Amino acid sequence: MRRRLYFLLPDSGSARAMLNELLLARIEISHIRFMARQPLPADMPGLGLLQKTDLLHGAQLGFIMGSLAGLGAGVFLTLFPIDGFHPGTPTLLLLMLGGALFGSWASGMNAAAVPCKRLGRFARQLEQGQVLLLLDLPAARIAEIETLIAQRQPASQFGGIEPPMLAFP
Repeated sequence: MRRRLYFLLPDSGSARAMLNELLLARIEISHIRFMARQPLPADMPGLGLLQKTDLLHGAQLGFIMGSLAGLGAGVFLTLFPIDGFHPGTPTLLLLMLGGALFGSWASGMNAAAVPCKRLGRFARQLEQGQVLLLLDLPAARIAEIETLIAQRQPASQFGGIEPPMLAFP
């Protein structure tokens, strides 16, 4: 299980040095992300769509709401059937599945246009030219990497830690 850590680094030069240190500490580059106001060099990993937006949260919320709407439509059809059509359990399940898929798609599309709320707290520092470092680490390595960053970049600031993430890459 991985945890996401946030660190603020003073500038892009210190971010480059920190990237090298993290790679030497055997942190995979796929678990390191940077965000800055100014464009970063192409070889420094930036944030992807899932990190920049609330796409995942929106899709999950749409899935739940769509499932409930599909269930409601199924119950309505069961209570007030159309002449000659008597819906059963498969119809109810198909309506729930259809509602879940449509709700997930529609809500996910809307959420893809909304900036991530978790990154909003760093907006002031990013405007001042600092660089945000996001690390996805196994829980066993958190203390080791926090110590490494504090030793190598004394001017860095710890920005917090997120609750546990799913084990998917």
